[in-house]
Amino acid sequence: MARVTAPTPGRPAPDVRVVPLTAEHWPGVREVYALGIATGEATLEPEPPDWDRFDAAKLPEHRFVALDDDGRVLGWVAVAPTSERAVYAGVVEVSVYVHPDAHGRGVGRSLLAALLDSTDRGGVWTVQAGVFPENAASLALHTGAGFRVVGRRERLGRMSHGPRAGTWRDVLLLERRRADDPD
Repeated sequence: MARVTAPTPGRPAPDVRVVPLTAEHWPGVREVYALGIATGEATLEPEPPDWDRFDAAKLPEHRFVALDDDGRVLGWVAVAPTSERAVYAGVVEVSVYVHPDAHGRGVGRSLLAALLDSTDRGGVWTVQAGVFPENAASLALHTGAGFRVVGRRERLGRMSHGPRAGTWRDVLLLERRRADDPD
């Protein structure tokens, strides 16, 4: 695929269409998810869930997929609530995955821009992310979208898969507060 100019904040990459993620996108979303898992740098989870579990865990109004001109899934973004307690209803955790063939094309930025616009309009005041310290690309993506590192969770989990199987992993906690939040 041809390399394209990176998008400006809030605008999708020129050859990328960002739309709400639905069940029809699941095969492509699952593929991108599995490719991210295989790197050993995306998640402690050893494999993607099935559609029903994914659908139940992710807030439907805040999940998007990036498609190319042929309708191929280039990446996805979604959020899950961090707590069932009503006082934390405005706090969510983001997951963003980009197909390896689409790295460097602004897909991640386009997805995060759509997600943050959606969460801002939807009353979410804090979007948080957990990122392995070794995942420089994800850290750059998140900090470029206004996230900041607020802590490090040491030896949070042990990898069961991939090149780091058996290794205890630290996770950086990042957060992005809504722009109109007074703090």
